[in-house]
Amino acid sequence: MDLVSVLLSIIVILFLAYTFQKQKQGNNKNLPPGPKPLPIIGNIHIMDVGAPHKTFMQLAKKYGTVFTVQLGMSKSIILCGYDTIKDALVNHAEFFSERPYMPIFSTTSKGYGVFFSNGENWKVMRRFTLSTLRDYGMGKRTIEDRITEESECLVRTLRSYEGKPFSDVSSINAAVTNIIVSLLLSKRYDYEDPTILRLMNLISENIKLLSSPGVMLYNSYPFLAKLFPGPHQKIIENIKNFEDFIRATFTKQKQELDVNDQRNLIDAFLTKQEEGKLESTQYYHNENLTTLVVDLFGAGMETTSTTLRWGILLMMKYPEIQQKVQNEIERVMGSARPQTEHRKEMPYTDAVIHEIQRFADLAPVGLHGTAQDVTFRGYFIPQGTTVIALLHSALRDKDYFKKPDEFYPEHFLDSNGNFKKNEAFIPFSIGKRSCAGETLAKMELFLFFTSLLQNFTFRPPPGATLDLTPDQGFTNAPKPYKACAVPRS
Repeated sequence: MDLVSVLLSIIVILFLAYTFQKQKQGNNKNLPPGPKPLPIIGNIHIMDVGAPHKTFMQLAKKYGTVFTVQLGMSKSIILCGYDTIKDALVNHAEFFSERPYMPIFSTTSKGYGVFFSNGENWKVMRRFTLSTLRDYGMGKRTIEDRITEESECLVRTLRSYEGKPFSDVSSINAAVTNIIVSLLLSKRYDYEDPTILRLMNLISENIKLLSSPGVMLYNSYPFLAKLFPGPHQKIIENIKNFEDFIRATFTKQKQELDVNDQRNLIDAFLTKQEEGKLESTQYYHNENLTTLVVDLFGAGMETTSTTLRWGILLMMKYPEIQQKVQNEIERVMGSARPQTEHRKEMPYTDAVIHEIQRFADLAPVGLHGTAQDVTFRGYFIPQGTTVIALLHSALRDKDYFKKPDEFYPEHFLDSNGNFKKNEAFIPFSIGKRSCAGETLAKMELFLFFTSLLQNFTFRPPPGATLDLTPDQGFTNAPKPYKACAVPRS
């Protein structure tokens, strides 16, 4: 087929799809307001592709806290501000509990695992994940000891740089990754081990690619994917390579499985397979196991390690805050090992960690879908509609945070210097789809962060400019930077 024929075919397909979509949406007259879409491309032309949450924030000023945007030929509902997000995800939880259909995630997860599955499969996998992570130490002393030991390994690595500038993203990533790996596989990797470096690279590359314009086009017009190569192909390839590693791992563990001596999450899952119940066949199959481990590995690495890198950058940017944290560490911990029980005696440090998470704004949007038709705040939203909870807008909500665009730990302190909760602090989202690993992440952040500041003062290299603008990616990571970890003793 020549190029002209291909282009004509594309135009015909897009026109037919646009006509079908218009007919399909014809009865949905009471959708929330929003910018007028152009034929076929919708509102893509006004989007900041690298940071769509910024466009959504601007649109909210004109259209309110519930509005519609059209990306390609699919309409999405945007929820803006903490009160609106809470109303939807908590007060109307049963309506907004699904994940939306997104071609890139549907292709990679195939509806399995815990992050992008729906219905009974999601319920079973989430229930299994929460109970198993608890069984293998999440929130308990056993996992606390592992985190403490890993933080000491990280400290030794940073100490080896002797205060000279370093840019060691991989060591921080590997230290955090080793925690989730211990729960999934009962293993620990050296920071230079080719296996962990390869797995981390697959995840990091996908995080970058997911925000690319090519993936947005793939999600908007998936039927064109076979005609034009794009970054979606690399994402799919990376996931396949990761899944091959997981399959080889659990195949080996199955040969060694002792149901009376389960060592980790994979053992627990394989034991469920052995029970011979109907549920074992329906849900505890290899496809669910593979996707679940990929889900947990990616989340367990990316979120906490990126938050720690933000923490180091912010401590260099605000040395007076770093000094206050260190003063509190000296007063409460001294030279003793950090323990989670110290947190209640360290309100300032706790406030700083919360503010790092708020300011970093790691996951600016939460993806949801309507499980059934719903009337929400006077608007009709049909079943199967993509709903984007703008978590960024909650973490920057002026009604809850005095200085939303600044790094200001006092957001989490009362007038007497005691730690103060803030209900709009929802970096892990809220409702039925909130992060399953929230408890683990909080423990990791406290223990790693206090261990690092107990041992080092972080300073920028001479003449360095510290840029707090996030790098482009599916998550808000800091731009690459160098730091000097100056030993404190």
